[in-house]
Amino acid sequence: MQPGNAAAFARITPATLRQWQASGAWSTFAGHRVFAQVTPGRADHTRPWLVLIHGFPTASIDWLPLWNALSLHFRLLAPDLLGFGSSAKPPRHDYRIAEQADLISHWCRQLGIGTYHLLAHDYGVTVAQECLAHDLDQRRSGAAPTITSVVLLNGGLFPETHRPRLIQRLLLTPLGPWLARQLDARRFARSFSKVFGPHTQPDADELDVFWQLIALHEGHRIAHRLMRYVPERRVHRARWVGALIDTPIPKRLINGALDPVSGAHMVARYRELVPDSDVVSLDDIGHYPQVEAPARVHAALLAFWRQIGAITTAG
Repeated sequence: MQPGNAAAFARITPATLRQWQASGAWSTFAGHRVFAQVTPGRADHTRPWLVLIHGFPTASIDWLPLWNALSLHFRLLAPDLLGFGSSAKPPRHDYRIAEQADLISHWCRQLGIGTYHLLAHDYGVTVAQECLAHDLDQRRSGAAPTITSVVLLNGGLFPETHRPRLIQRLLLTPLGPWLARQLDARRFARSFSKVFGPHTQPDADELDVFWQLIALHEGHRIAHRLMRYVPERRVHRARWVGALIDTPIPKRLINGALDPVSGAHMVARYRELVPDSDVVSLDDIGHYPQVEAPARVHAALLAFWRQIGAITTAG
């Protein structure tokens, strides 16, 4: 069954993961096999494209709860970034945000996507910032832009407000390679659950799926390599924060305020730096709004897209 045919706000379970993986698309990027979920070929070709970028340490399955509802308005592309989910996880690779943005461009070329709306979460917001910076470079050079609008969910938009968990900080130390090898389902579940809201905790099925995808191809063993995006944010702050501030496209931030990593404290900084800030705060939600409160996130997304004229239909 295609994910787009599932009930609205579907649950993430081992069964829906199998459906997600079986119905996805594959490509080769930089010599590596990569996975993406794409709306079925019968999707209305008059609909605009929406590209969805997942976070760390999970994968495109994060978007399953919203997939059916979003497919009523858009053609959808949700890749598993290199090193994540079902995509290849080369053990000695030097994972960089710019390369992940190139992966988005690769899929767009593969599918003939010229322009698209963007929706990103967590690690994905940093990839989105690089995409915005590239889009801004194109605009300034007189080339055609590619991104039409952007919505960002909880993520480290500003390195000065990012509060990584203890395990994330340790992965960046010399202990990182050893610690990555010690990760298992139990340790993951205990740490991961702490970034969710107290009343919207992940259930056993969700935790099982997330861990399955992390451990696939021994992906937990490269966690210390994937974490290098944290120092990258500091190195490229001027480019990435500048793109967020300077982009002329409509943008909205939807934020789970109880997120200890990038919650209300990050929103305060966003309001300081981003002119005419458009923010929807979910006061009782944590780091994964699209999983914890998909109906509320969906409502905030539709309101934004209708406001800017991206969609006009009901649903």
